[in-house]
Amino acid sequence: MLGATLSGTRCQFRVWAPAAKQVLVELEGPSSRRLPLVPIEDGYHAAEVDGISAGQLYWYIVDGRRLPDPCSRFQPQGPHGPSMVVDRHAYRWRDGSWHGIELAGLVLYELHVGTFTEEGTFAAAAKRLAHLRELGVTAVEVMPLAECPGRFNWGYDGVDWFAPSHHYGDYDAFKAFVDAAHAEGIGVILDVVYNHFGPDGNYLRCFSPHYFSQRATEWGEAINYDGPHSAAVRDMVIANACEWVREFHLDGLRLDATQAIFDDSPRHIIAELTAAVRLAAGGRRVLVIAENEPEEATHLLPVEEGGQGIDAMWNDDFHHSAMVAATGRREAYYHDYLGTAQELVSASVRGFLYQGQYYPWQDQFRGAPLRGSPSQCVSFLQNHDQVANSVTGRRLHQLTSPGVFRALTATLLLGPQTPLLFMGQEFAASAPFLFFADHQPELARLVHEGRRRFLSQFASAKSADGQAFIPDPADEATFRRCKLDWRECTADNPTLRMHRDLLRLRREDPVLRGQGRRGLGGAVLGEHAFVLRWYDDGEGDRLLVVNLGRDIREQPLPEPLLAAPPGRQWILRWSSDHVDYGGSGTVDPVPGRGWLIPGQSAMLLTAVRCGEQRP
Repeated sequence: MLGATLSGTRCQFRVWAPAAKQVLVELEGPSSRRLPLVPIEDGYHAAEVDGISAGQLYWYIVDGRRLPDPCSRFQPQGPHGPSMVVDRHAYRWRDGSWHGIELAGLVLYELHVGTFTEEGTFAAAAKRLAHLRELGVTAVEVMPLAECPGRFNWGYDGVDWFAPSHHYGDYDAFKAFVDAAHAEGIGVILDVVYNHFGPDGNYLRCFSPHYFSQRATEWGEAINYDGPHSAAVRDMVIANACEWVREFHLDGLRLDATQAIFDDSPRHIIAELTAAVRLAAGGRRVLVIAENEPEEATHLLPVEEGGQGIDAMWNDDFHHSAMVAATGRREAYYHDYLGTAQELVSASVRGFLYQGQYYPWQDQFRGAPLRGSPSQCVSFLQNHDQVANSVTGRRLHQLTSPGVFRALTATLLLGPQTPLLFMGQEFAASAPFLFFADHQPELARLVHEGRRRFLSQFASAKSADGQAFIPDPADEATFRRCKLDWRECTADNPTLRMHRDLLRLRREDPVLRGQGRRGLGGAVLGEHAFVLRWYDDGEGDRLLVVNLGRDIREQPLPEPLLAAPPGRQWILRWSSDHVDYGGSGTVDPVPGRGWLIPGQSAMLLTAVRCGEQRP
């Protein structure tokens, strides 16, 4: 095992440095000492040292250069400081009856520990878990935690992959958070970055240049998964993934930007990692979810069928279409989405919108056929990237009308896909979410310039006033503006009421809970109106009617999905226009022989036997 492994008072130090002539471990403290590591097979160096206890600070001396351990388990002074020996077995777990999570019924909630609460710690975040349970969340997806430079960061600049950020608590603090989540019936998935290392505090090249390949990602050097000496690199990455699951009792991983994990090996690193993680979990059920910008749905297939065996993938298509429907704007990567009812039906029923068609924005073909179910698509109206990919970092409820926001929320939370909420979305948080990363002055300047260049793909952000307004990622004020104000999350908050009610319907309704496994259809009623229909002969069909446009009144609607099953009638079950949600009042859509579908609304109907009372 790489890093420092403590057993009683004896500690093994192990590092991979294949070209090093001499590696020492330097132990800090009153009796500071340097001890040699012995070269062993395949470029590793190791030594066992007596008289070590948890909390011991140490460095490696590699051919005379003093360096932190690249596989350190904790960096109490950040990535440039000494590494710390930890006792990985000191924490006393209380989750013995926890058996993990499944994709069926999953409701995800993405959060950034540093901005989720004012304190920005694991302990403070744990105090909000009861709220998430009452909301209906079944798993939190925590943005990356690996140690980063600076006082604040999104987490994607991680350099010490085995070490939870010291800004959020000590080594055991994340374990306590996971334990508390499990006590509330909530799983924990961690966002991990295996496509690049951050630009500052990354000392891996000092140990070996073979950690990196000749290829590059848009964020830095790509990792060597298939070149010379890549076996040790692969072993380290798989060990890291397994350690998060085994040592921290995590319920899954979200793999960041897998299109930038380059590997031409006979067995792709993602397939190998996925299999290893499931073994590391023992008897617990774990999930591996990928972010893959090209939406290569074949990765969802089992390895024996040419896939990578992952469980689910983020579905940007649903978000992009919903954003165009909500705002009418088609800048930058929204270019190839129209926001029509047809797109929202297809995204709900078929998952990805691009499954091999030509994609003009990138001048290439995009996606691959989805052979599984829509539940393998993690869909969202907000996430960290999509909120921040704008000049102001405003949220959807601030960009569209209340009615459209409620209707799209119903489409997401009642639909067959796996929904993801972004922190604060459930109570219409006023806090923006902006890109922030604290770096040394020169790097901070380059990062700010890079952010301006990235956002210039949006015509509005490319303007002189737009460029001038883009916040400095290294300014602490940028970071602090993103902290949620929990005083807004009150019992009478109409948006919170709506989210709770919708997630209760999703969880308790026997038809919706099946996510369309007994049959699912969709149809367009107009450019901005559509229906989704769940089939169930026993419980009765369900019909979700969504109208993002104007009222539809007493006009022919020659659409068979609107017809109730023989011997049954449609009864209104839920409406986004309810006054409790800030609406203007519920309207019965089938008052007589025609249909009355209010504009900017969503309604759920249940097919009951004629003469039955309302459910």
